[in-house]
Amino acid sequence: MLDLSLLNRLRAMKLRSFVVLPFLSLSVARVLAQTAVQADGRADAAHALAAQLYGKVDGDIYTSATGLFKVKIPVLPQLGGAISDTPNIVTFDDDYSVHTSLGAFPLSREVKWEYEARGPKDFLVYFFTSFVMPDFRTRFPGAHTEESAVFLPKFQDGAGALLIFALLPGGSFFEQRVTVSTSMPPAVAKRGNLCFVKDGCFFVISTELAERVIERSTYKKTVEEENAILRERLLNLVEKMQFIPPPPAGKS
Repeated sequence: MLDLSLLNRLRAMKLRSFVVLPFLSLSVARVLAQTAVQADGRADAAHALAAQLYGKVDGDIYTSATGLFKVKIPVLPQLGGAISDTPNIVTFDDDYSVHTSLGAFPLSREVKWEYEARGPKDFLVYFFTSFVMPDFRTRFPGAHTEESAVFLPKFQDGAGALLIFALLPGGSFFEQRVTVSTSMPPAVAKRGNLCFVKDGCFFVISTELAERVIERSTYKKTVEEENAILRERLLNLVEKMQFIPPPPAGKS
């Protein structure tokens, strides 16, 4: 478990030569194509999922607009599955249990230097708490991280990854799918976030624990059980990804 008291020390540190990339945000505008799809209409299904995308869909494989990764699409159009993306982030949703985003951002030379100077763990903690969480807090007042973040030192052949859990009041994708009394406060969504650096790029994968909102009063999972579920889902998703190193500078 990662000691989040480190966050206060990191916030006090001055980030030398750090270039803030304005597109580093999980605020993804959803693009939902309302296309009727027959269960056996594979061509129509692919067209529905690929509508208005920056990236590409080929069968059940999505390739990011940056060309930095491919991934097996984790949703089906027959189950309300949809894909929306920006040049750097793709989001997969369906009507039942999937709300997942994958972001990939090439790091500038200055940021790479910061990564090398800080080391993987301190850099990932700093980056998530300084650039991702402020966005969550702006959109969902009261958003905060749990004191149960974990650094995975053996991830990606020793490159390391940060697994951190965020609680977002009113931030559930599935809130609108549940009929509840208007007197009840909005559900507190829980998202697992897996952050790592690979091939000179910062990756952040985020997924919501849908059951926490959909099951409501019958939901009885402990924090430890929730974290284990999210961890497994995030790592399983990474296993479905194929990473594509960017071309050397000056080559396309």
